[in-house]
Amino acid sequence: MTVGRLEGVSPTRMELLRLSRREKLAEKGEELLREKRDALIAELLDVVGEVRSARKEVEAKLREAFTHLAIAKALMGEDAVRQLAFAAKPRELQMEFASRSVMGVSVPMIEFSPLVRRATERGYSIHDSSAALDDAARCFEEALEKILRLAEVEEAVRHLASEVEKTKRRVNALKYIMIPRLKATRKYIEMRLEEMERENFTRLKKIKAVLERRASAEASSVSSAVVEAGVSGGSEGVKAAAEGKAGE
Repeated sequence: MTVGRLEGVSPTRMELLRLSRREKLAEKGEELLREKRDALIAELLDVVGEVRSARKEVEAKLREAFTHLAIAKALMGEDAVRQLAFAAKPRELQMEFASRSVMGVSVPMIEFSPLVRRATERGYSIHDSSAALDDAARCFEEALEKILRLAEVEEAVRHLASEVEKTKRRVNALKYIMIPRLKATRKYIEMRLEEMERENFTRLKKIKAVLERRASAEASSVSSAVVEAGVSGGSEGVKAAAEGKAGE
């Protein structure tokens, strides 16, 4: 892929120095972003491992809860279990949301009070229930706690994955677009400056040659004038000598 140079850049030495500084800064930024991306990916893999573990715990706890529920239905009957479920005391889930920083990325945290209650706190008559139903209710409450923890780590994964993608795009933009453009522009300015230096050198040589020819012509003109003046003075001397001899 051919990358063009930056537009609106004057081919001057000041601009060349400025571009060199920008190029070094871009290369340093690309290196730092690449390190950040690698660290974020490593952290993301760790959190993904936590998600997998949390999902397994949720699935295992739900299987346990549904097993106890099935046993309670078999012992008590489905209608009796349903009546006790309707008689259970509803409760509001009190949650608070906070955030924590992971490699500079803000990820949410869910804080809540323990959800597991004693059998006497659930609102139905313990005399009409069975141990299997109590175990089922306890397992469902424990499963809900694990689901909330799973939601927390899954949200952390989404935030980290989004930051990894953003950092990756920035690294690619610097590596494949910005830095090549800066390099191409710098080379263009260096070529233009070299070309301008050659043109100036050629121009100076021509000016020097013109000045030398002009100086040579002026020197030749002065020499001719001096010779003519000398010749003219010699003729007059010869004439004066001839006139003096005739008088004798």
